[in-house]
Amino acid sequence: MAVAASAAISNSFTPSIRRALTSVNFFSSLSSLSSTTISFPTRQSHYPIISFQNPSFRLMVTSALNIETSDKVSPSSFLDHREIGILHFVKYQGLGNDFILVDNRDSTEPKITPEQAVRLCDRNFGIGADGVIFAMPGTNGTDYTMRIFNSDGSEPEMCGNGVRCFARFIAELENLQGKHSFTIHTGAGLIIPEIQEDGKVRVDMGEPILKASDVPTKLTANKDDAVVHSELNVDGVTWHVTCVSMGNPHCVTFGNKESKDLQVDELNLLEIGPKFEHHDVFPARTNTEFVQVYSDSHLKMRVWERGAGATLACGTGACATVVAAVLEGRAGRKCRVDLPGGPLEIEWREEDNHVYMTGPAEVVFYGSLSL
Repeated sequence: MAVAASAAISNSFTPSIRRALTSVNFFSSLSSLSSTTISFPTRQSHYPIISFQNPSFRLMVTSALNIETSDKVSPSSFLDHREIGILHFVKYQGLGNDFILVDNRDSTEPKITPEQAVRLCDRNFGIGADGVIFAMPGTNGTDYTMRIFNSDGSEPEMCGNGVRCFARFIAELENLQGKHSFTIHTGAGLIIPEIQEDGKVRVDMGEPILKASDVPTKLTANKDDAVVHSELNVDGVTWHVTCVSMGNPHCVTFGNKESKDLQVDELNLLEIGPKFEHHDVFPARTNTEFVQVYSDSHLKMRVWERGAGATLACGTGACATVVAAVLEGRAGRKCRVDLPGGPLEIEWREEDNHVYMTGPAEVVFYGSLSL
């Protein structure tokens, strides 16, 4: 079922209204966004809607305890509206890595700019997300094209959790039922997701890129043109790193000279993450995975994402982590990778050299706003 909440919101909020708005974890005070409509999936029903009003704006929200449901809202019906100046979107999350999905199938140009994406992704003054993803027409024979703007406005080649959300978004837009797969053109090349019967998405992420110059990294290759268990000095600490590209660059570390076996929960990511991301050995910046080994089939990972910071999950990062673990002899080719947002199943198949990722993607809410 879906709970509908609609708002015509000005740029001024009283403290009491701001507190009320946090019960639905959404509000807008962006100068360029004048009105917003949101709908939340829920199974609760038969509760009243609460209304807040003041002279400068009108807001209708549902309280955290009292909810009235309407008929189920689906992307295919909700996004069918084509009003000029109105952006319809659906927010999805994959293990807490959250994205604003936009139906952009009628154009090869994104409906919003990187600057607008930054404002929309703001968690205090916008919708709140790790990025904005656009579903676009296919390129070079593919079914669809996927583009992303990060929360800082940069454009990554691709995103593993994002591609699972993208697949579920397309399935609902096209009203696809049961098991389906399709081809997606990304900045990292061809990606093929397959929606499973249980609703999870299994993605063929392609072959990992190991050649140092292609990752890219300026670190000297030390194993078949690859950087494996190499030394990297970060702010006076020598880390052991393996560099992998899954279409986007990753630096994977299992420890440093001071602590060979990481306890990832003890890391201060806000302090150390940016130093890896902007290190001069990574000309395109880098995502960084800090990994703890439980067994040869069970890893735990925290990630600092290029352009997004500390996130709850990173699909390409989990893939790069398993590849690095295999190259360093720390784990087998099929692993469960625990991330702060939940687990992913990763397999690096020897027979085709492709990495396969399986995990969930779920709708958070549907919304629309004036640009």
